[in-house]
Amino acid sequence: MKATGIVRRIDDLGRVVIPKEIRRTLRLREADPLEIFTDKDGEIILKKYSPIGDLGGAAKELMEAIASTTGFLCMVCDQDQIVVASGKKSKDFMEKNISKDLETLIRDRKKVLAEEKKTFRISEAGDATGQIAVPIVSAGDVVGAVILASDEKKESPGAVEERLLETAAAYLGKMMED
Repeated sequence: MKATGIVRRIDDLGRVVIPKEIRRTLRLREADPLEIFTDKDGEIILKKYSPIGDLGGAAKELMEAIASTTGFLCMVCDQDQIVVASGKKSKDFMEKNISKDLETLIRDRKKVLAEEKKTFRISEAGDATGQIAVPIVSAGDVVGAVILASDEKKESPGAVEERLLETAAAYLGKMMED
């Protein structure tokens, strides 16, 4: 664990303020859910909670099926990082922070479709571009997105791939509600 040198007191309601610098560094926003862990040494650990992380196996299998069917690189991200990736070079994307462009698309609930011929940067670490992004909505809240990237193919994705990703996003959103 890394010491920050910052000390905070618990107020009369049991609250502790997380300093702005730490929130910015860890990409914590107002209303973000946090998981609380304790260990036997009396440490309290706060971890940003990702509801998509709970889907793990199902999301991975779904992306593997879409990637093998279409030949494109398929990913699922939460609002901060790539959680699942399948297809060629998928290991290059796992657990990478998403780009500001993709973060904005997710927050604004915008779809990027292949027919629009737009692309977006997938992660801050790298120059790979996505071609389709569909937000995952669960219980009215946007929790992430399903992404399709070109994976060095000469052909562009079309209406079939768009429908596949829309279906995958709807399916993952419903799974999180259950």
